[in-house]
Amino acid sequence: MSERTVVLSKAIEDEEHLAAIEPDLTDEPDRRRRWPRIVGGLLAVALFVTGGLLFAEGRQLRDTPATANLALTDTEATTRVTGDVSNALGRIFSYGPDATALAKESAQQVLAGKALQQYAALFGQVEKQAADQKLTLTTHVVRAGVTWLTGTSARLLVFLDQVYERRGRPATTASAQLDVTAELRDGRWRIVEISSI
Repeated sequence: MSERTVVLSKAIEDEEHLAAIEPDLTDEPDRRRRWPRIVGGLLAVALFVTGGLLFAEGRQLRDTPATANLALTDTEATTRVTGDVSNALGRIFSYGPDATALAKESAQQVLAGKALQQYAALFGQVEKQAADQKLTLTTHVVRAGVTWLTGTSARLLVFLDQVYERRGRPATTASAQLDVTAELRDGRWRIVEISSI
């Protein structure tokens, strides 16, 4: 092989090597078109993930115990339960020496469960005292506040003024505080538990 052939063969090899190293400029327009698609896809995934996280956070905020308490958000329902319970307490804790039957009958209509059992146990003694001492008790709800309310149950803090009158003696006034639990049954709020505070 002559020297000239060797040089020519070397030059061809170098040219092939350079061609292999240099990028193919014919692919560049395709690469430029692919970048917007890739970036768009990544943005779509990022937005989807962010939306999911924000939805989950929002749901946690909506599902807190405070938002489940209708006493904070439903004025109409709060007013209704306050009125029903206040009227009920006034009826069952007001009686005269000859009119205990009316209070007893009211208790059957507005009390249920444990509250009705407690009332029945105590009212037997009250009936006897009212007749023996000619006692009249008048109860007024001074203030009632709903501390917890759902669609079917409520808890209230109730402040009462009670006036005791015995024949031949001056009237005396006493105050009481009650923790009351009520349930909505057949469209009416009924007191199911009463405890003094």
